[in-house]
Parts: sequence; C-alpha cells; structure tokens
Amino acid sequence: MLKQRILTAAVLLAVFIAALCAPTPAPFLALTLLMVGAAGWEWSRLIGWTGWRALASGVLCAALGLAAWQARWPGSALAPWCVVGLLWIIDGAWLLRRGVARWPQSPRPLRWAIGMAILIAAWLALALARMRGINFLLSALALVWAADIAAYFCGRALGGKLTGGRKLAPTISPGKSWEGAAGGFIGVLLTGAIWMMADHLRQSPSSLYTILWQRSPLWFVAGLAVLTAMSVVGDLTESLVKRAAGVKDSSALLPGHGGVLDRIDALLPTLPLALAAAGLAS
Repeated sequence: MLKQRILTAAVLLAVFIAALCAPTPAPFLALTLLMVGAAGWEWSRLIGWTGWRALASGVLCAALGLAAWQARWPGSALAPWCVVGLLWIIDGAWLLRRGVARWPQSPRPLRWAIGMAILIAAWLALALARMRGINFLLSALALVWAADIAAYFCGRALGGKLTGGRKLAPTISPGKSWEGAAGGFIGVLLTGAIWMMADHLRQSPSSLYTILWQRSPLWFVAGLAVLTAMSVVGDLTESLVKRAAGVKDSSALLPGHGGVLDRIDALLPTLPLALAAAGLAS
C-alpha cells in the first residue's frame, strides 16, 4: 500500500508540475478541470446517484466551470469571493453542527446542487489564483499542505494531552484533535514567515502571505487563522458526507489515496477565501 501510495503521488506531482510550468495556463486549467469533473462524479455517488447520473454530474460540473470561465465570470470582482467565503463560514459551521445523521435528511437534489456549486466555485478560484501568478497559487496551496502536515504530527504527538482527551469533531472524524488544529495553525504561520523571506529575496511580493502582511501583521495572523480553520472545515465536511454514505474514500480513482475529493477537500473553502482575503488586503 505504501509503495502504491508513493508511486501515485509521484505521478500526480510530475503531471501537476508539468501543467503548472507550461508556457500558458491552458494545460493547468484543463488538468484541474478534469479533476473537478471527477470530483463531481464522486460527489454524486456519495449522495446515492450512480451510473449515468453520476457520470452526467461530472461532465456537467466541468462544463459549467468552463462556461463560467469563458464568460469571464466572476473575473477580478471581489464581491463574489467574499460571498462564497461567508457562505462557507456560516453554512460549514451549520452543517457540521447538524452532524452526520441529519445530512441524508436533506433532499437529494439539494445535496447534489450544494456539491456542484462548491466544486465549480473552488475550480474558478483555483483558475483565478493561477492567473494571479504561480507564486500566489502555490502559496495558497502550501497553506493547506502545511496545515495538514503540521496538524498530523502535532495530533500524533499531543492529541488529547492538553485538552483532557477532547476531540475536535468526534462523531465526524474521531482522529482529529484540538491540539492538531492548533499545530496546523502554527505550521501555517511558520510557512508564511519562510515564504515571505523568500519573496523578499526574490523581490516578489505576489504571494498570499506577503499580500496579507503588507496590509498589517494583524491582518496576516487573522487571515491565516481563518484560512487554516476553513481548511479543517473543508476536510470535516467531506468526512461528514462520506460517513453518511458509509464509505472510507470518495472513490478509488487514485490508488493508495482514495478519490479526488479526498485530496482536494480542504482546498474547497480555502481557495475562494484566499482570493477574498487577498482582495480585501490589496
């Protein structure tokens, strides 16, 4: 399993880097649009739609994202990303509070529409982040990766030891701890500090971290705190949907890693919020 996991990760990383470093953004946009279409297929299966419905959902998800992009929506407008970010903060907290048992009680078409909207918005945010520059895009992605890695190691080392065994969301993801979440935030702060030093050396003020810091140190800390928290919300939201469906992985598309949703869940709220935070800080 470990060998398979490493091999899959190596192939994905090679393809991702090649698309990202292409002379034009087109290969990267095409690759990520394909991934979002696959995620749309997975989401439909998680809510109980299989066969042609799931396949059509994946195609429709990618088609709507492409149509929105070609129509230049939302372009460089700030308001849509503020709205998407606010909806994630409010509805994410509401959904997690309702818990696993109440998710299937919502009408299936509504659950389907929620997933399609989340995925399309995330892909558009990813595409716009790429257009802002590779440095900005990678800094936003690195935030999620740093939070996840730091949370894992801090959770393993300190999980439950500082909070009397209290878990972050025991009915949704029993393995997550408050200590891990705090460690994830510290990891993001360290990543931001290192990234800003690299920006300074390269005289490139275009990363998410530098943009937030230039507004003010308080904006930097508060912005990264919100983004780190929402990366956890994205992870927990997908865990809730999977638990309600009674499955461990969103699919088996990525050997050793599960499905596409399993790899991008934390990015779903973080990317739109990163654009909102950067726009408000500019």
